[in-house]
Amino acid sequence: MRTGGNLPVPAAEPMPGDPAPFQRLQRDFAAHIRDPGRHTPPPGIEPRRMKIYTDLFIRNIDGVLAGSFPVLHRILPEDHWQAMVRDFYARHQSRHPQFWRVAEEFLAYLGDERGEVAGDPPFLRELAHYEWAELALGMSTAAADPALADPNGDLVEGVPVLSPLAWPLVYAWPVHRLSADFQPAVPPVQPTCLVVYRDRADEVRFMEVNPVTARLLALVEARPGTGRALLERIAGELGHPEPALVVAEGAALLARLRQRDILLGTRR
Repeated sequence: MRTGGNLPVPAAEPMPGDPAPFQRLQRDFAAHIRDPGRHTPPPGIEPRRMKIYTDLFIRNIDGVLAGSFPVLHRILPEDHWQAMVRDFYARHQSRHPQFWRVAEEFLAYLGDERGEVAGDPPFLRELAHYEWAELALGMSTAAADPALADPNGDLVEGVPVLSPLAWPLVYAWPVHRLSADFQPAVPPVQPTCLVVYRDRADEVRFMEVNPVTARLLALVEARPGTGRALLERIAGELGHPEPALVVAEGAALLARLRQRDILLGTRR
């Protein structure tokens, strides 16, 4: 982006093995924009103009992240949020050039680089992942291809097929309930089991499920056998005295999951 006029290029001759003058200028220019507190601006650039660039770039990143993680943005004090955004911008080396993948890069930063920072809520990473999942699934190029499954297949006697647009998720924290007014200090005893999925109308939806349903979906995803075999396995894991009852109730559950487009049907 240009604000008018040409950027001055240092007149020094390049040394053997050094980058060309314009490349050095680009490197120094980018380093200052990413972290103006540590890197001085290139010589010869008007400070007012340099500040326009630094402010413009950080505001763009801030806007993308605030829109991608709205609950996290509302929960954190503004100064803490701004410090985190600037730390991400200064430290993280993005793997993807697409601007819409900034949220994914931010998630990688939280997991691999940020570490433990005073003032970060204990649910920071799980909440960020939960918010990212909605965005990522909405942008996913995966398709519920009819060739993947028979939509009218018998879900008990056949092998159920999970939609590639359905992601079972398990969190220690109740991420779907967190807000500025609800921030528990410790996670509940039971994990939070969710399914984020994109239906046939391309609407991204979330469904809270119990641990048994989450276990069933995990088995479906692993595809170890027919619906009946999966349900009988769950009955054994639960030590249920009437496996046939688990199969009957599970058959109705499988049907509801298909109605929601979480299951595509059965393997062809």
